[in-house]
Amino acid sequence: MAEKKPDNIVYNEESEKYDAFLKPYGTNLAAPVIHSIDTVAWKNNNIQTANKLFNAEYEELKHQYQQLMERFQYNEIIYASRFSFEPLVGETYFLYKDKNDAYFLSLISPEECSFNYVGTFRLNSDKTWERLNQDL
Repeated sequence: MAEKKPDNIVYNEESEKYDAFLKPYGTNLAAPVIHSIDTVAWKNNNIQTANKLFNAEYEELKHQYQQLMERFQYNEIIYASRFSFEPLVGETYFLYKDKNDAYFLSLISPEECSFNYVGTFRLNSDKTWERLNQDL
């Protein structure tokens, strides 16, 4: 059986050395007092900062989702509308409603006709429609 050292002696039995100088804390009565750091204020401050960041990111994602849904709805309306020509990528077209509230796409601008104007759109290279005005 190993010889028992007094409580005030710091001896590491694994390395078989005295290692009080290696410890991150005081090992005798003359060592400085260890004070616990108050981290509550730090935690609360960082929690508030993190929550604001997450909320801002959520609002940005929500806005992007709303824009995506708006683009989807316009594309759905235009592709379901009536037109008798093949739209070209990069060209501007005008969406109207007829007297039966059915949508139709036209090359004629609102200044040149008296149709029920809905909006101006351009066909992008990815075959999606982009709204060019926000008059609705």
